[in-house]
Amino acid sequence: MTATTDQAPDCLIFAQWILPITASGPVLTDYALAISGSRITAILPADQARKLSAKKVIELPAHALMPGLVNSHGHAAMSLFRGMADDLPLDTWLNDHIWPAEGKWVNEEFVRDGVNLAMAEMIRSGTTTFSDMYFFPNIAAKAATQAGMRAQLAFPVFEFPSAWGQNPDDYIHKGLQVHDDNKHNPLVSVAFGPHAPYTVGDEAMNRIATLAAELHGGEINIQIHLHETAFEVAQSEKEFGMRPIARLAERGLLGPRTQCVHLVSLNDDDIRQLADNNCHAIHCPESNMKLASGFSPVQKMLDAGINVALGTDGAASNNTLNLFSEMRSAALLAKALTGNAAALPDTVALEMATINGARAMGLDSDIGSLEVGKCADLIAVDLSALEQQPVYDPVSQLVYTHAGNAVSHSWINGRMVMDNRRLTTLNIDEICERAQHWRTQISKES
Repeated sequence: MTATTDQAPDCLIFAQWILPITASGPVLTDYALAISGSRITAILPADQARKLSAKKVIELPAHALMPGLVNSHGHAAMSLFRGMADDLPLDTWLNDHIWPAEGKWVNEEFVRDGVNLAMAEMIRSGTTTFSDMYFFPNIAAKAATQAGMRAQLAFPVFEFPSAWGQNPDDYIHKGLQVHDDNKHNPLVSVAFGPHAPYTVGDEAMNRIATLAAELHGGEINIQIHLHETAFEVAQSEKEFGMRPIARLAERGLLGPRTQCVHLVSLNDDDIRQLADNNCHAIHCPESNMKLASGFSPVQKMLDAGINVALGTDGAASNNTLNLFSEMRSAALLAKALTGNAAALPDTVALEMATINGARAMGLDSDIGSLEVGKCADLIAVDLSALEQQPVYDPVSQLVYTHAGNAVSHSWINGRMVMDNRRLTTLNIDEICERAQHWRTQISKES
């Protein structure tokens, strides 16, 4: 883990614990991490680090230093719909409330303000990378770049019109333009986002599969809502004579760059197909529970060798973007679902929120763990509060004690974006003012 450098690091961080989140990396006690530019240049014992000369030294004597969290699925701008249509099943929530509201209110200004609100919340609770599937991804790309936040933007594809597009060809055309505009952006990657099997037809799926295979030698991601409810599966069997996963396999949409979101209603054959195609699973336990969609068999997928990452979904259906909360829910739910207290242990939950998310996005060579040479995407969590005492095992405290509000510092690509709970790239007062503006407008006409 130690690397030497001929020049002083830009920043040297001393912490009580460092959690590398690597296969062979135990929790390190009384270590330091060095950053130069955008990269981690050294991880070494504190007594050795104190012999180095650094441009900036940060002392975190009661903190755990760990990789920034990777929120692998969400709809950031929908934060402006938080709490607007609670306690409803998915179909009613979507058809009677969310889609009508989107048709009326979503525009570039809405997306800009909603994404800023979401990013501020995510940074304050430890997320440094997020995946977003929503309209006007060009606006989301600008907002993420300005905030210095890392993002995967899965541009949506539907059969029907919206504020951003008219039909699949239009969505794909605009999405590919966003891809081209950001191909040299170190923080933003662009993916295909066919919304779901029930909103995208075979012809559009075929085209997406072809384009995804052609672009960058097949190195572009696809994210899709899949097997989110038992009703979705039953309707597919009735209309197409096959389950949605089988239909996607037939269309060529399943593969090592495919991120399958929710995966609630699964049988053993579905899991086998996902494993055989090296797909990634994105688990959103709190949204699934809130919409009464069901319980994803996460332990079965892990046992099958499927990479499982975590997402919050949007704040309109969660209602929080706190990935630490999602970790805790995922771990507890897996134990209750299997009747096995050893299912999805805390170490695995932490991996799902970090390296597994990075792996799902194809970013694991750069982020998701603390290793020399990787991007300096990391967070510090203050474990000195009463609610975390006593600390026998920092991993346990991080996963099981709602540690999201204890995140004190955050760096993305070597840049500090939160300093002792103060955001450095986003203005909280302005963001809250814009959120209140939208609440007033939407409430007035609802």
